[in-house]
Amino acid sequence: MSAKRHRTPASAPPAPDAAAQGLEQLAATYPEDREEILLEAADAWCEAGEHDRALRLYERLLANESTHPHLVAAYRIGVLFDAGREAEAREAARELRGQHPHDALAWHYVGESFEAADDPHTAADWFTAGITHALGPTADLTADLVETGPPGLDMLLTSRHRVRRLTGDMHDDWDAIADQVHAQGPALLRGTRSLDELHNPQRLSPDEDTGLDALRAEHTRLTEQIQQRRAALHAPEMTCALYWPQQEFTQLLERWPAFADDYGTDHTHHLRQVEQLLRTYSDSGMPRLGTARGTVGDFTAYARDENQDPAAPGLRASYAADLAARGQAHPWPPPRNGSCWCGADRKYKKCHGNPALA
Repeated sequence: MSAKRHRTPASAPPAPDAAAQGLEQLAATYPEDREEILLEAADAWCEAGEHDRALRLYERLLANESTHPHLVAAYRIGVLFDAGREAEAREAARELRGQHPHDALAWHYVGESFEAADDPHTAADWFTAGITHALGPTADLTADLVETGPPGLDMLLTSRHRVRRLTGDMHDDWDAIADQVHAQGPALLRGTRSLDELHNPQRLSPDEDTGLDALRAEHTRLTEQIQQRRAALHAPEMTCALYWPQQEFTQLLERWPAFADDYGTDHTHHLRQVEQLLRTYSDSGMPRLGTARGTVGDFTAYARDENQDPAAPGLRASYAADLAARGQAHPWPPPRNGSCWCGADRKYKKCHGNPALA
């Protein structure tokens, strides 16, 4: 095994309330980025437990010609739910729906808010309406259209499938398309389970003896699979997904072009694959998931220390496990109001934590 390499720990971030105040001041200095900065400030106020202050920022944006009013309104609805003001959240949702937004992300965010509020029937209704509004009244939904359609369409379809399985609704044509899209996805992301199996409520419920047995069996199978791919480590501390920042990603493909077969050539797509992989693992019951940031220099050194060709099968997986063993991995998922794992200056729930953006 390679020698341990260490990284200087980053300084502690400011407290959420201090960060929120600083962001509000910053918005006045950079008016061209005002909306984005105030959205980050609202996230920070939520993290500080100051929901009323976050709501005031959303209302301020909506009153001053927001460039994405429907998405801001959706964020406001989520905070109303978080603040325990369910009646107001539902009324705001009715108002937003009456505006017939075409933004798939707004529909998905509100649908997730209803799902989190333990109202899967209303969530399914929002996911369904979101697909209809994103496509337009005349378009027929197909698997090909999901792949090439508006951003967030695939996640609306998957989320609709999930909550309909939870409520016991009969499988319909759109659920069949969701199954097809899942089956056509990369094997690394979809695993060996169909979408119906992944979204089976019994598999996800430890209250049922059969569900618990299935969960344990799947956990055992996936754990063995991961361990076989990590010959360099016998007891990894977590199952770790490897991602490459933009500059490292570019250098990686320049140095080993064949890696594009696994990652593709688009960095945004690469990060999305990482989030989807982790969600697949989570749906399968795998515990202690994490992300690790790879660099070309460190990966090259790891391959040299292990006396392996960098392109050797499984080496990147064992490199990810080595990063976890060295304490250079971070638990996934991060807090909804915490920073996203990808390194972007956005909260997780507004970045890869939003399935429509993942």
